[in-house]
Amino acid sequence: MWQQYRLPILLLAGIAIGSIIGVVNPTLGQGLKPIGQIFLNLMFTIVVPLVFISIASAVGGMANMKRLGKILGGTIGCFLITGAVAGICVLLWVNLFSPSAGTSIAMTTTEMGEMQSASDMIVGALTVDDFSKLLSKSNMLPLIIFAIIFGFCVAACGGEDSPMGKLLNNLNSIIMKFVSVIMIIAPIGLGAYFANLVAEYGPEIIGDYGRSMVVYYPLCLLYVVIFFPLYAFFAGGTQGVKRMVKHILTPAVTAFATQSSAATLPVNKEACAKIGVPEDISDIVLPMGCTMHMDGSVLSSITKIAFLFGVFQMPFTGVGTYAMAILVAILSAFVLSGAPGGGLVGEMLIVSMFGFPAEAFPLIATLGFLFDPAATCLNASGDTIASMMVARIVEGKDWLKKARSST
Repeated sequence: MWQQYRLPILLLAGIAIGSIIGVVNPTLGQGLKPIGQIFLNLMFTIVVPLVFISIASAVGGMANMKRLGKILGGTIGCFLITGAVAGICVLLWVNLFSPSAGTSIAMTTTEMGEMQSASDMIVGALTVDDFSKLLSKSNMLPLIIFAIIFGFCVAACGGEDSPMGKLLNNLNSIIMKFVSVIMIIAPIGLGAYFANLVAEYGPEIIGDYGRSMVVYYPLCLLYVVIFFPLYAFFAGGTQGVKRMVKHILTPAVTAFATQSSAATLPVNKEACAKIGVPEDISDIVLPMGCTMHMDGSVLSSITKIAFLFGVFQMPFTGVGTYAMAILVAILSAFVLSGAPGGGLVGEMLIVSMFGFPAEAFPLIATLGFLFDPAATCLNASGDTIASMMVARIVEGKDWLKKARSST
């Protein structure tokens, strides 16, 4: 038990101790903020090279371009299907349990920035206008696209046997070793981060937003208990479910604590390796999942939309409203950067596209912060399961047996 779950147990212990410190001694909790921030900064600094090198080496070393197309197609298909399932589930849930029932929140006025046009948002989401901007975790999707094209070029110029292919493979090994070094201080770093989090925002959690949290968090739990095993069963049968349960806890705890899919990416890579997902699949699916696979954010976005409808006494009914809610939820999830608080852009999108007054923004922003741990937990841990599903699509139903026989 200790050997298998040592890291998640230590992470949970660190978070628990940090939370207790934040409640008992808020001053000390806030004083520990720099320690938690150092750990997060270390994780964030490795994200950009990790994404670029893992994708470029995977694509560059792939002699079979047909396989690459199958991986990309399976990845996008899985993301769309699981996102749609999450959208349908949350629509049913918020109609049974209103997240805004009994809530009386004072309105405050805030200024909102000018909303971008749809074409500008698409261009901004897919590309950047300067190479230096690719070196930021805020532009993950342009970085992924650049890495895929770079990998194509490496494959066309000798592949993994070329000097560049060998360099990328070596760099990939070095970065994964770097990640394992960072994870040594993870329990301390996450404990300090949570101590500050609870010390600073604890009172809000039990305030007027409590009702929405009581609606949202059980929904996330049900989604994990019901659909994660179903997805894992599709991916690898009973053995797939067992492996998912065995290795999903560390990514889930890391994502919940850091509230960042990007910071969880290195841990997800280790989990996929232990499960047996082929490296070229996880190297593509996981980085794409950081910005495109957002089941938890879809659940969160539609709950927030239903919350605002209730606060402003508007009926949240009708096929058109539901379809718009799913569309906006997927769009708002898509523009998230993978960093804590990155959902503010998506929340502005929700307010703007539904025509809510500017006063709605601080409400939904506060709600977004409270939902973020569980949403990120589902997003990031779901990436591991998505990798298993893509492995099933690409390798066939016996992929897990092949992985076990090769280890």
